[in-house]
Amino acid sequence: DLRSRLKVSIIFLIPIMYLAMAHMAGLPLPGFLMGASGAIAFALTQLLLCVPIIYVNRTYFTRGFRSLFHGALNMDSLIAIGSSAAVIYGIFAIYRMGYGLGTGDTALVEKYYHSLYFESGAMILALITIGKYLEARSKGKTGDAIARLVDMAPKTATVIRGGEDIEIPAEDITAGDMLRVRPGESIPADGTVEDGSASVDESAITGESMPVSKSTGDKVTTATVIVSGSVIIRAEKTGEDTAFAQIIKLVEEASASKAPISRLADRIAGIFVPVVMCIAAAAAVIWLIAGSTFEFALTTAISVLVIACPCALGLATPVAIMTGTGKGAENGILIKSGDALETACKIDTVVMDKTGTITEGAPEVTDVEVEDPEDGEAEKAWMLDIAAALERGSEHPLAGAVTAYAEDLGAAASEAEDFESFPGMGVSGTVAGTRYFAGNFAFIRSRGIDPGNAEMTADRYAEEGKTLLLLADSDKVIGVIAAADKVKETSGQAIREFKDMGIEVIMLTGDGKRTAEAVRKKLGIKKVYAEVMPQDKERIISEVQAAGKKAAMIGDGVNDAPALARADVGIAIGAGTDVAVESADMVLVRNDLLDAVTAVRLSKAVIRNIKQNLFWAFFYNALGIPLAAGAFYKLLGWQLSPMIGAACMGLSSVFVVTNALRLRRFKNERKEETEMEKKINIEGMMCKHCEAAVSKALNALGGEEAKVVLEENAAYVKGSASDDELKKAVEDAGYKVTGIE
Repeated sequence: DLRSRLKVSIIFLIPIMYLAMAHMAGLPLPGFLMGASGAIAFALTQLLLCVPIIYVNRTYFTRGFRSLFHGALNMDSLIAIGSSAAVIYGIFAIYRMGYGLGTGDTALVEKYYHSLYFESGAMILALITIGKYLEARSKGKTGDAIARLVDMAPKTATVIRGGEDIEIPAEDITAGDMLRVRPGESIPADGTVEDGSASVDESAITGESMPVSKSTGDKVTTATVIVSGSVIIRAEKTGEDTAFAQIIKLVEEASASKAPISRLADRIAGIFVPVVMCIAAAAAVIWLIAGSTFEFALTTAISVLVIACPCALGLATPVAIMTGTGKGAENGILIKSGDALETACKIDTVVMDKTGTITEGAPEVTDVEVEDPEDGEAEKAWMLDIAAALERGSEHPLAGAVTAYAEDLGAAASEAEDFESFPGMGVSGTVAGTRYFAGNFAFIRSRGIDPGNAEMTADRYAEEGKTLLLLADSDKVIGVIAAADKVKETSGQAIREFKDMGIEVIMLTGDGKRTAEAVRKKLGIKKVYAEVMPQDKERIISEVQAAGKKAAMIGDGVNDAPALARADVGIAIGAGTDVAVESADMVLVRNDLLDAVTAVRLSKAVIRNIKQNLFWAFFYNALGIPLAAGAFYKLLGWQLSPMIGAACMGLSSVFVVTNALRLRRFKNERKEETEMEKKINIEGMMCKHCEAAVSKALNALGGEEAKVVLEENAAYVKGSASDDELKKAVEDAGYKVTGIE
């Protein structure tokens, strides 16, 4: 609709502007439109060209005058009054020229021949429509997000009836049905596992990066995916009652409830419009009382109304927004709407998902320990070779991390025979004639193997938010491999920069409390919510907003979609799901949290620019109001002519556009973090518990990455903490620092 209106407006505006401005530029006009004899034709031609523009943009008049009559003046009121005044004045001029021709008063005809305001009325409508069109183009839509969510739900299900597997449409499932779900398939209903075991990828619902083991009696959720294993589940909730359907509902409701942002221009217009109307009326009355003709008084009043509606107002906001969104795109930030830009500058709370947003979203091996450390690196390489041989046949994400790590170190040459997989627990196989087992504690114990010292190691790594894989032969545990969803390199810096801007950071995650607490301490985040479900994330955003705060949500998963839609500004990580991207107001293409900081800074720059534009859009024309009202007519003989008024409008438009284009010089100035690796020599460390205590103390500083090496009595730290801070952290833990290199 806006595109069609814009086309019509531009097509008819061009000839109107040519007719109105040709004499100023010395351009030719058809003979029948020139001179006193062509005055009426000249004016009527402009009026006829103006009518289509008025008709296609009639919505400004209906809304504007409705607001005027209800006493709620806004930008539409100003547009309607200004444009109407211009056209009415032009029609009045036609009558005056007709009178002049009838009476032979050539001077009167010449006076109004160059005093038509039709082009001003048309220009106001056309420029405002350009602005509205640009604004509409930049707005995001939630409809696609809903469609993508619906597409993620499985379309068919395998139901067991009469001892046979029958494939039926998912919508035909009823509570109590027994459903078989195989590897790679999505679970079609909320229910309970009745038989079998499997590893289930629940990232779409909980955001947890690691698959969760499910066995008899465990609850499962619609749209989660079986990674390995096979289960039979009893359907309990189907259709609109499932948790996944509730996510869709939350996205719809949150999007619909997002209140439209009041426009600064409307707030200004609420004051400016009545003031201008009072000035116009007062000018007419005063000139009548002073003895002037009715014609002079009417001309003065209409001139005030026309000059008070600046054409630049149509470009003041959208040009700045479009320039800002373009600059954002250059910096890897896709901004979907002007509302998002306007709101982002007011954000005082940022809520972040952990998995895939703060962290990489995939497990990586962080530590390898052998039960007998005397042989050191050779022993680790041997153990990694066995682990890689076993895990190569597994579909578990942790298996991929182990295999990739071993291959990077050149320690993945062996092959496993007689491979067996135990979904949700572990794997086993024969390497070089020996049977080995790799898995969790439950799996190792089920093989009759004592975990030994691995129990203490597990507790230590759990405090750091890491997952442990045990490797054993038939007699004992020979080593452990720790993996974690690593924090992105720039996450710590982004969180610190948000704090520097006075913005509170909150972390939400579906992970367990230990993992969440480890990440919280490492990054220095004050508040964290762990083990949250999608509806919890949306609820927490609502609670933040209910406390009177402006909240931004940063996430990447389907489970984040309701919270992204509910937040004042939803920011999606670009590598996240399509649903998250569609639900958000902004998208970070580079998956870098520092770009979220840049987005807030860009928002502040754009809104500052818009305020400047609005000021100048009003200021230039407000300067002309006293002249138009005839304030200097008696004293100096000054009265604002249409030519000067048109030039004033053109100048204000040029100024506003030029000012908006200054945003192209916006720079993505990231603070350079002073980070360097330091070696801390420590006395007093005697065992793995000491190593864990020192590691915990250093990582608790926030933003530091510390690795403690017991054999060297040293810690290697990468971060921006000072030597005094590092020394104090170690000594507070009960150990002595002998030097920092």
